[in-house]
Amino acid sequence: QVQLVESGGGLVQAGGSLRLSCLASGSISSINVMAWYRQAPGNQRELVADIRSAGSTKYADSVKDRFTISRDNAKNTVYLQMNSLKPEDTAVYYCYVTLVLGGRPYEYQYWGQGTQVTVSS
Repeated sequence: QVQLVESGGGLVQAGGSLRLSCLASGSISSINVMAWYRQAPGNQRELVADIRSAGSTKYADSVKDRFTISRDNAKNTVYLQMNSLKPEDTAVYYCYVTLVLGGRPYEYQYWGQGTQVTVSS
């Protein structure tokens, strides 16, 4: 069984910063993709940023140059540093990983429970 535990969400004023963290725990052999998605009320869930095991990253155009995704492979943790936050960044942010479990030849996908980020104007 795998658990994803997110932390770091909250309320911040426009222009402020927040750092999200997501720890993956369980019988994990390796983690390939670690990513952050977000979903605002009435909108579809969208990719914010992802990072591969080798370190390559991808960002949504709306967050480029403001958000930075990083990972600590030794801790099975992914981070999202969010700077210059805007009211339109308000959403529930979800952690997402693809990983291989110990002893199994397949890759599995897991989602975190979500953490609320609210940016006031």
